Amino acid sequence: MPTEILMPALSPTMEEGTLARWLVNEGDTISAGDLIAEIETDKATMEFEAVDEGTLGRILIPAGTEGVRVNTPIALLLAEGEQAADADRAPTPPPTLRPEAQGADVAGAAAPAGGSKPAAAPPVPTSPPGDRIFASPLARRIAADRGIDLAGLKGTGPRGRIIKADVEGAEPGTAPKPAASAAPTSPPAAAASPSPAGPDAQAVARLYADRAHDEVPLDGMRRTIAARLAQAKQTIPHFYLRRDIRLDALMAFRAQLNAQLAHRGVKLSVNDFIIKACALALQKVPAANAVWAGDRILQLKPSDVAVAVAVEGGLFTPVLRDAETKTLSQLSAEMKDLAARARDRKLAPHEYQGGSFAISNLGMFGIDSFDAVINPPHGAILAVGAGVKRPVVTEEGRIEAATVMTVTLSVDHRVIDGALGAELLEAIKDSLESPMAMLA
Repeated sequence: MPTEILMPALSPTMEEGTLARWLVNEGDTISAGDLIAEIETDKATMEFEAVDEGTLGRILIPAGTEGVRVNTPIALLLAEGEQAADADRAPTPPPTLRPEAQGADVAGAAAPAGGSKPAAAPPVPTSPPGDRIFASPLARRIAADRGIDLAGLKGTGPRGRIIKADVEGAEPGTAPKPAASAAPTSPPAAAASPSPAGPDAQAVARLYADRAHDEVPLDGMRRTIAARLAQAKQTIPHFYLRRDIRLDALMAFRAQLNAQLAHRGVKLSVNDFIIKACALALQKVPAANAVWAGDRILQLKPSDVAVAVAVEGGLFTPVLRDAETKTLSQLSAEMKDLAARARDRKLAPHEYQGGSFAISNLGMFGIDSFDAVINPPHGAILAVGAGVKRPVVTEEGRIEAATVMTVTLSVDHRVIDGALGAELLEAIKDSLESPMAMLA
């Protein structure tokens, strides 16, 4: 029987996605590791690799379909000797789509977890409880037919997955008897996507029914942003610390460095210095380099700093890992690369997940100051305003013009108390006002 290719989970939190584009056609021969489709998650467009070899017998979900739930069958793969007509006899469940994408009268149950599964297969030999065995559906089916225990095989497929060739090269044997178990139960239904609109969405729509307007559907990114930030403001006890930072020394030092590095094509931004200053401050105040983990606080050793990047329809927060160990030019190059790929929605999940601290800079838009929402599970986020000329009073009592930037530290009070937050902000200020120390 044909093997179903399922909608993959491309990140730990992914529940649904858009099947943006098929890279193969019906009738094409594919091998394990071949790129077969592009999947849009809430944050990025990622390429999907085949885990089995065979012929693509039928595409079940057309390109451009939104709201496809993880584990929904998206195509049928034919093994050698199977015909496309076999796909007609294979019991294929209807696509499981988000209600908004499919209509209120269409429902679908979530399939068991996995990258793909046989449409109909005999019981697979089971191994004693322990580590999970990663094997393709076709490999599992062949193993079941030949009585091969997958636990004794080493996978050569993507990420060590056991594939068809691994099973065909194994010696047939007697599969261990599965332990007695309770009656099978139905898999739990997939959790419904949170509704950022809230319970009064229809009431709001009716209120403006007689007023000219455009209705903008929520894509995956906007839906996720709405849900996560609403949750953050409702559950995280924010408090805010604000400081003015003089930038005159930094601006002069930056101009000097850029002149010296111009032959290498390096041009440092003020934001590069801010990233470095925050990374060093997290090392100076290690108790503030922390995240909230529900029943505990995790204090991180490296400074993994996330930086908000505005993209069409939302934003990303790519993470600069081990930022305290990198030079300004390294941080600048890495940030430019991450920002460019973020705008193209080409970031991999590991590039925007994690970190303990974030930076949001609206200074380039002329914003003097603002309060940013903490991105859980981070302990804090720094909101950066514009550097503007202001009159300041020096320690000698003179009044002079200075370039001053206002920054606001939003802090999770569960993780960081007021005095600790103030110490962190002071460390950031010290580095930015004495920028040469960042090179030490």
